[in-house]
Amino acid sequence: MNSGAPETAGTVTEPRTYYQYTVDNPADVPAIVRAGAGVGRVATTMVANTVDGFAGVNALGQNGTTGGVGGRTVTATTTDQLLDYIDTVGPLVIQVSGRIAITSKQGVRPNKTIIGLGTTAEITGGGLDFYRSYNVIVRNIRFTNAEDDAVNVGQNSHHIWIDHNEFSGAVDGSVDIVRGAEYVTVSWNWFRGTDKTMLIGHSDANASEDTGHLKVTIHHNYFDGSTQRHPRVRFGDPVHVYNNYFRATSAYGVASTMNAGVLVEGNYFENVPFPCYSASGYAESGPGRLVARDNVFTGSGPCEVAGTVTEPRTYYSYTVDSPAGVPATVRAGVGLGKV
Repeated sequence: MNSGAPETAGTVTEPRTYYQYTVDNPADVPAIVRAGAGVGRVATTMVANTVDGFAGVNALGQNGTTGGVGGRTVTATTTDQLLDYIDTVGPLVIQVSGRIAITSKQGVRPNKTIIGLGTTAEITGGGLDFYRSYNVIVRNIRFTNAEDDAVNVGQNSHHIWIDHNEFSGAVDGSVDIVRGAEYVTVSWNWFRGTDKTMLIGHSDANASEDTGHLKVTIHHNYFDGSTQRHPRVRFGDPVHVYNNYFRATSAYGVASTMNAGVLVEGNYFENVPFPCYSASGYAESGPGRLVARDNVFTGSGPCEVAGTVTEPRTYYSYTVDSPAGVPATVRAGVGLGKV
């Protein structure tokens, strides 16, 4: 742009001889680089760009979550293109460009990476649905005004990574993980004024399908003026909630019910009247188990704890940031343009 022509000569060894990579749209490079370069972005560039938590665990025939690695890279700019690509059999890296309107919840087949370009990628009106799907990455997309769920991970789906997205205006859940789904990581997302933010476990009557599943990691998310379900959990064990920033969540933070096992660790609760429910259950749901350690409570009530929880380190290694620094770290790293 307002620059001279490059001088070229000869041939060069192809880098893909050594490693796989995806090239961003060069038109988006100024915005991406300005948002991610320099001091204070280490967590974004070094930690958040690697799948971690339960989505990174080798299980159920999957070596972590790799998405569409090995497949073609395509760009969706229209509704028809997006719906065609997510319904394609086989690995595919789907770049979402601009604002795309869809209706209802649209199914995503296995082995996909769905990633927004720059800071303007948006899916509005509908949501993404995972039914017996696996090995899918959803990153850098703004989800707005879904008529039901923005992202629904269900029916024994596994190895799903939901990272660096923004959610607002969903009629029902922003992210629901239900019906035997497991090995899911939800990280570095911005939930802006959401209501039913995140449900884990379909219903109190669904013990036979959900018990022994619903292994979920939730870390470095910004629950910003949201209402409830951060998450609400039934039966899942363990559900690991760490290093999240809860700001002015009006109804409650985390609810562990129906004998779920939830570890709430290293989070920052600011102006949250009811950070955690467990021993008393919640609404019509019976009590769950919840362990809280090393959290910060500012202008917030106490966290209700009960019982013991399976240690997440049984499954994966992780490092907990100092909870006092979580608001600054999370605000700097969440949402679009940080991938």
